[in-house]
Amino acid sequence: MIFPLEKLIGYEGNMYEITCAASRRAYQLSMLQDEQIEESDGKVVSLAAVQVFSGEVEFRSGEQALPERAG
Repeated sequence: MIFPLEKLIGYEGNMYEITCAASRRAYQLSMLQDEQIEESDGKVVSLAAVQVFSGEVEFRSGEQALPERAG
């Protein structure tokens, strides 16, 4: 599996957020020992990036993801 450079170059959103999302997804995949890792020749970061850029995995920015505090 090849890292999706063309999608990275063409991405118009917040680069920091999508990088964090791909990093977090790579961590999740490795902790779950997802079978897709083997199918992608062990390239967990590339697999995570493909999932995030393709929309297979959705992400939200930190402020939107946090619950509101009472009071």
